[in-house]
Amino acid sequence: MSDHTVDVAIVGGAVMGSSIACHLAMDPDFTGSLLVIEKDPSYAKCASALSAASIRQQFSCPVNIEISLYGIDFLREIGARLAVGDDRPQIDLHEGGYLFLATPDKRAILEDNHALQTRMGADIVFLEAEGLQRQFPWLNTEDISAGCWGRTGEGWFDGYGLMQAFRKAARAHEVPYLAGEVMRSEREGSGFRLTLGDGTTVSCGQLVNAAGASGAAAIAADLEIPFPVESRKRMIFTFDCREAVAGCPLLIDPNGTYVRPEGTGFLCGSAPPETADPESHDFDVDHSFFEDHLWPTLAHRVPAFEAIKPGAAWAGHYDMNLFDHNAFVGPVEGVPGLFLCAGFSGHGLQQAPAVGRGIAELIIHGGYRTLDMSALAYGRMARKEPVLELNVV
Repeated sequence: MSDHTVDVAIVGGAVMGSSIACHLAMDPDFTGSLLVIEKDPSYAKCASALSAASIRQQFSCPVNIEISLYGIDFLREIGARLAVGDDRPQIDLHEGGYLFLATPDKRAILEDNHALQTRMGADIVFLEAEGLQRQFPWLNTEDISAGCWGRTGEGWFDGYGLMQAFRKAARAHEVPYLAGEVMRSEREGSGFRLTLGDGTTVSCGQLVNAAGASGAAAIAADLEIPFPVESRKRMIFTFDCREAVAGCPLLIDPNGTYVRPEGTGFLCGSAPPETADPESHDFDVDHSFFEDHLWPTLAHRVPAFEAIKPGAAWAGHYDMNLFDHNAFVGPVEGVPGLFLCAGFSGHGLQQAPAVGRGIAELIIHGGYRTLDMSALAYGRMARKEPVLELNVV
């Protein structure tokens, strides 16, 4: 007999797991028992705490645009949506916008994406090089053909605060959290049995795999599910600038380097080349990446960044879906009761409000009731139908 027996077990108690738990617990149609299992209750190394924490509608896939349109409304209203008594959470949402820049050879992609985004209701402004110079006079546009800027609805926020707001609301609705690492997952009758590192066992009728970069793949392997999700290290560097860079958005250079304001300074990062991006679980920071790649790019794009003072740096991890860089969300055909919520490839924080609601709807009602995210279903891999996202940062 297991130490815990519940209707639904969620493995992973960071932003995704806590969003799912919160949405389940707050839905009056959910009458079952629920347990969240989190291996690191300090959340010191989770992606939610180490992310650059931003939200955008500038995607090339309709489902990602829809998810983020819902997400920005949720973040704007988080004080009311996740209030616990008189405590209204704050996440310091700053709608400074994303600014994607395109060289002449990539202009057509930018134009196509802009047409889709605005057709779906996103407030994205297409700017020729001259318009970019007027809006952002500190920007070097000598090699730029055009750019797209999120006038509203895009920006950055306190990602750790969002995770804690979901968690606190879930706990206020009496959702129990169990500290422990799942070491083995197996089928048990029509449900599942989980064994934790200390020998504790959990039996459940429905299992949600939201274990992220550090655990989702192991759970899938135990259940013999092909799962092309690996942990990829991403580093964030901070710096101060001597000159003012007024109205700086989250700027995406054509080579993928990004920079945005952070307090009185800035933070920046970029994905390394694919040939230098192995699976990784360490948190070591390679400062030469800043010196050799990031700073030269930033100084070229924003001349004021030639004179900077480097600050703190840290590393976190993406749960990278190598199939198409989009998450697996929803049930798994042939494994009744199992739900995937992993492989977000860096988009997890901004997608947590919509995905948490969607998984809750699947568990309670057997289907999506609001936003249809079936395009992200696991079955697309077997059908060899990737949902290719062109705007991966």
